[in-house]
Amino acid sequence: MRAPEFVESTQASYDAIAEAYAAEHPDSLAGRPLERALLSAFVELVRAPGVPGRPPVADIGSGPGYVTARLHEAGLPVFGVDASPRMVALARRAHPQLRFHVGSMTALDLPEATLGGIVALYSIIHVPDDHLPSVFAEFRRVLLPGAPVLLGFQSGDEDGHQRLTERFGQEISLDYYWRTPDTVAGHLTRAGLDLHARVLREPEAGEKLPRAFLLARRPPVDGTPTADD
Repeated sequence: MRAPEFVESTQASYDAIAEAYAAEHPDSLAGRPLERALLSAFVELVRAPGVPGRPPVADIGSGPGYVTARLHEAGLPVFGVDASPRMVALARRAHPQLRFHVGSMTALDLPEATLGGIVALYSIIHVPDDHLPSVFAEFRRVLLPGAPVLLGFQSGDEDGHQRLTERFGQEISLDYYWRTPDTVAGHLTRAGLDLHARVLREPEAGEKLPRAFLLARRPPVDGTPTADD
């Protein structure tokens, strides 16, 4: 089945700018203590009693692989997924001990209820509004009961959209969507995911928009203990 048009344009755009992007963003969490703290909270939720065993965690939209690497350093079994083959190749080169795969969040090549968690930092920003419900339904499908998902995205007072046709001197066709936390939280809950926490950070140097972070999880099986119990 052919991927949606926005996936193909995102893939082609990041293939074109992969080297320059990876050079500019070798580890965007290095100077972001709040983001690192949220990632640590995600790790703790993955290890909660409601997620048995040591199921793998997926970094969706893994880019150069620095988030995948941090999750690995935290002791989680993890792999990265990105739509751009060139970005996956760069991530494999930078982190040869880790697994990275080409794939789309619209149709993850995974059985149902196999993941212990999902991180998607600044990857749903390229997903059009009418595709968000199916993306979050796909997240729910592959998560184990009780498993968490951490989202990060640009936000603002209202939802918005911009298309870039050039970046790093390359011609691209890349759509960016910023959304309020309420908008994304609504999509999550309608997809059957329970909201756990939301955080809004004001813009820092070089940023024009606030950053929003949502923690949610697939509902646990009745009677299964969780980190909240």
